[in-house]
Amino acid sequence: MSDSPHHDTSLQRTAVVVSALASFITPFMGSAINVALPAVSREFSLDAVTLGWVAMAYQLAAAMFLVPFGRLADIVGRKKVFAVGLGVHGTASVVCALAPTTAVLVAGRAVQGVGAAMIFGTGVAILTSVYPPGERGRALGINTAAVYLGLSLGPVVGGFLTQGFGWRSVFWTNAPLAFLALSVTLMKLEGEWAEARGEGFDFAGAAVFGSGIVALMFGFSRLPSTPGFALAAAGTAALVLFVRLEGNVAKPLLEIRFFRRNRIFAFSNLAALINYSATAASAFLLSLYLQSVKGLPPHKAGLVLIAQPVLMAVSSPFAGRLSDRAEPQTIASLGMGLSSAGLFLFAFIREGTSLPFIVGGLALLGLGFGLFSSPNTNAVMGAVERRFYGVAAASLGTMRLSGQMLSLGITMMILAVVMGPVAIRPENVPAFLQSVRIAFAFYAALCAVGIFASLARGKRNGNN
Repeated sequence: MSDSPHHDTSLQRTAVVVSALASFITPFMGSAINVALPAVSREFSLDAVTLGWVAMAYQLAAAMFLVPFGRLADIVGRKKVFAVGLGVHGTASVVCALAPTTAVLVAGRAVQGVGAAMIFGTGVAILTSVYPPGERGRALGINTAAVYLGLSLGPVVGGFLTQGFGWRSVFWTNAPLAFLALSVTLMKLEGEWAEARGEGFDFAGAAVFGSGIVALMFGFSRLPSTPGFALAAAGTAALVLFVRLEGNVAKPLLEIRFFRRNRIFAFSNLAALINYSATAASAFLLSLYLQSVKGLPPHKAGLVLIAQPVLMAVSSPFAGRLSDRAEPQTIASLGMGLSSAGLFLFAFIREGTSLPFIVGGLALLGLGFGLFSSPNTNAVMGAVERRFYGVAAASLGTMRLSGQMLSLGITMMILAVVMGPVAIRPENVPAFLQSVRIAFAFYAALCAVGIFASLARGKRNGNN
């Protein structure tokens, strides 16, 4: 097995298949389990905070281990870490499906997050390793489409499975998909990619980074309470310390110099963080609006919300191919602009807003995100040397998870300040709608700022 670049067609095809399958599994699981949470709550008699940990444990573990596993994959081999990740994810799915108590379920979700971190940090890196720069965008576009397909099918399939067979069936469905991807990886994906083989691993950096991410994300989930602010501040301090430490380590966990000296890498990551921070909470807010204000049942609300991920799935392969020929900067910035326009439309939402208006706004948001994501990923991966592909993919994954948590954190804060700790009942609808309008106006403005971050990266010089 060699570390040299492979460009043969069969290897490339296999890499696309296993990477796309893995990229489908993780968002499918996440969006499907969200629909199943009320059923989990009923079985275990859980309050909202404990129930939140079923989702939070997964995200925290994934965010905590993403960068360390990205670096480890560059050292010991990306295929190795990717395969172990699939095995861990599949096994944890079985544990969750059989969970006799809440504690076992939450622990299983955390282990699933660890497996997801191994997959996120390596799948895109393997694709980038086997495809030359001129063909890479197309492969990344297919991979991005698989993510959005998982997001699209998750609520629909998850709702059907939960209704027909109970919430445990969601985990039983996920396990064979993970083991199928693992089998194809072990039997068909030839070669190994470890350009940083033999280099040291920064354990101290991994510990500081992990604790900082957990404190920051957990803090945001508790805002605007005092412990929430304290944890968020402690997490931020730990991440600042991590940046200082990494600047003085011979073989760091994350090459901070990428952010200091590599304009394309730094601004592409910043653009991703802004984009996810601005768009991730939109489905959450609109789901509450459609069910609590419009009175739609969950499955019908899911069918309305599907407009966004479907447009993402359709447009991302096209955008990826386009980014092989044109500047990723231009396409991604256009996508950011369309996302900002979609968010701006929702800043005018009212109780009597029509469903076609909602679908149109979601379609615009989906098209914008689809045009942004693949070219932005192409720009990040093309901005670093081969031996840092795992770290680059992991940094992008961390931006995604951090942005998603930030988005929900800001939304919770707006709801808490404007509405207070009350349920969305008819008498509270005006306050809820005001919260929604404030949130979308803020996110539209944030996304507009992201256009400048996307443009500021500059043009690639072709030596990726």
